Amino acid sequence: MGRKLMTILLVLSLTLAGCVLPGKKRQQYQAAYLDVFDTVTSISAVSDSEDVFREQAEQIHSQLLEYHRLFDIYNDYEGMNNLKTVNDSAGAAPVAVDGEIIRLLKDCRDYYELTGHAVNVAMGGVLFLWHEARTAGLEDPDHARLPEEAALREAAAHTDWASVEIDEEAGTVYLSDPRLRLDVGAVAKGWSAQRAAEKAPEGFLISVGGNVCATGPKDGSGTPWVVGITDPDGGEGYLHTLYDTDSAIVTSGDYQRYYEVDGKRFHHIIDPQTLYPAERFRSVTVICGDSGLADALSTALFILPQPEGEALAKKCGAEAMWLDTEGNRFYTDGFEDWICQ
Repeated sequence: MGRKLMTILLVLSLTLAGCVLPGKKRQQYQAAYLDVFDTVTSISAVSDSEDVFREQAEQIHSQLLEYHRLFDIYNDYEGMNNLKTVNDSAGAAPVAVDGEIIRLLKDCRDYYELTGHAVNVAMGGVLFLWHEARTAGLEDPDHARLPEEAALREAAAHTDWASVEIDEEAGTVYLSDPRLRLDVGAVAKGWSAQRAAEKAPEGFLISVGGNVCATGPKDGSGTPWVVGITDPDGGEGYLHTLYDTDSAIVTSGDYQRYYEVDGKRFHHIIDPQTLYPAERFRSVTVICGDSGLADALSTALFILPQPEGEALAKKCGAEAMWLDTEGNRFYTDGFEDWICQ
């Protein structure tokens, strides 16, 4: 399900000293998981004891794992109707779903309108063709191919949000177009990280595949967390390191989830207008107060021309940084205030 790349967390030390209490030194701990949204999830906090931290981290992980299963479009889970169930029932019957699926889809509908249709989770049919081609190309690089143009256009004809019928009173979702498919990969990780952060204790840093949420400073002295933005060209450096105490930081880029055809790289962020990977930028980083919105914005800003993306970011009260294909960087007015000095 995952589409976003890893934003590297700069955890300076797993035993970094925090506030010092009489006779006791608080320490920073980190837990990592590989079973959520097909990516690396890390949870960090300063705590009085490792046992307390592990218990709190596992509660966060359990919530994220539940979202992973609810929003999965590839796998069934016993006793659960998830988005795969909804897709499988397209054109047949409404599906009774957990309220969190309805909550997510309502937000996705809002993101669709907010971004001028740049972020459309009803594009699952198009994205599935790219997913199939990428998977086959990675398994057999010598025979890597692009999706068929005709197949892409046919799938694109079945992406209308009017066919996504959400009945809150009945608690059901129905895809009236039997060929429409949902794929919430553009927002699910950030949205789920936000929900988990809202229930987490203060002072946690949650990263779901690089969708980073801070629930407060790392200690009682107000020490901020430090988050690094990966350089798409690799190496040990970062484009920037950012301070964060209570916001979300999300990056979209072309350097994870890609494959090559005839020497050209094709990544996973698909422009709904061209039905091919967007080509304006190498990466876009968004900072705002809500991780779900930041996730949607990072995708939209990666697809849209920079001036349009900047206007959208300002409309949403978000800050952003773009790295284009020539190595040029563009910033919203307030982004540099977040950069570590």
